[in-house]
Amino acid sequence: MATPVLTPAALHRCLADETRLTLTLLLCAESELCVCEMTQALAAPQPKISRHLAYLRRAGLLRGRRQGAWIYYRLEPTLPTWVSIILEASRDAAPVEVTAACRRLGDAGAASQRQAACHAESTTAPFPFIPGDSA
Repeated sequence: MATPVLTPAALHRCLADETRLTLTLLLCAESELCVCEMTQALAAPQPKISRHLAYLRRAGLLRGRRQGAWIYYRLEPTLPTWVSIILEASRDAAPVEVTAACRRLGDAGAASQRQAACHAESTTAPFPFIPGDSA
């Protein structure tokens, strides 16, 4: 599948939403993040984060890779130079939300520790199975 051509208007639509801006700038600071790391960093529910990540991926700003049950995202490596300049300038402006997300991510430890913790959490069922219950 070919990467969509990212236009200035499309980029600004992506970054106009606070959640998408924070996710994108967080990925500027980290080479790759798992969805569960981003939910922790933004203190937001997983469906919300996944919806915004899908939007950014469809726009051609992010690339995802599946590893087992988890999806890891990073900035699209073939982004045009003008996009990288805008993202770097936006990152340097460090909106409060991005600074807080980076701090929460750092407080959770190194990438390997964060991933081990969130992967361990996801293996435990949130609700006990009760025989006879139907879904």
